[in-house]
Amino acid sequence: MTTDSIQSLDVASLARQGETLAGTSPLSALPRLMEEADSPDPNAPVQWRLQGRSVAQTAGEPVVWLDLQVHTALPLTCQRCLTPVVETLSVARSFRFVADEETAAEEDETSEEDVLVLARDFDALGLVEDELLMALPLLAMHEECPSEHLQTLKQAQPPIEDAKPNPFAVLAHLKRDAG
Repeated sequence: MTTDSIQSLDVASLARQGETLAGTSPLSALPRLMEEADSPDPNAPVQWRLQGRSVAQTAGEPVVWLDLQVHTALPLTCQRCLTPVVETLSVARSFRFVADEETAAEEDETSEEDVLVLARDFDALGLVEDELLMALPLLAMHEECPSEHLQTLKQAQPPIEDAKPNPFAVLAHLKRDAG
């Protein structure tokens, strides 16, 4: 499956047939995610898997669902030591589809699952990118930063001098003088 074909996916057909699509897209196909990376490799693989399913209801048409799994590794900057750190991003989510925007807005407020509008040419690659962006950590950090780099940072920072005396030290001094 190519990147182009999941950008105009017929989700209803995929669900009716119970098909699974899997593939790999280059990071360059996800420009917003690539902007978040630190010196990204445009050819870095983003692996995705889409499975359509149709769930029968007691009344009415079956409900269309799309199960998404996506995995990639993204180079970011560690906020503790300011060196590169590779963050592994994995997402597994399911989406229920409805007929129109109005229904999606109403049901999204009250339902626990994510509700999207069913379109004949659904941009599943855009969904992949959105989910990866939401999976980014607020602060990228190493489990343990490289110690040699932290030592260099500590040595490069001038010591902080207290401009004002510690108020507790002043109180202790006053107490000694009074006693």
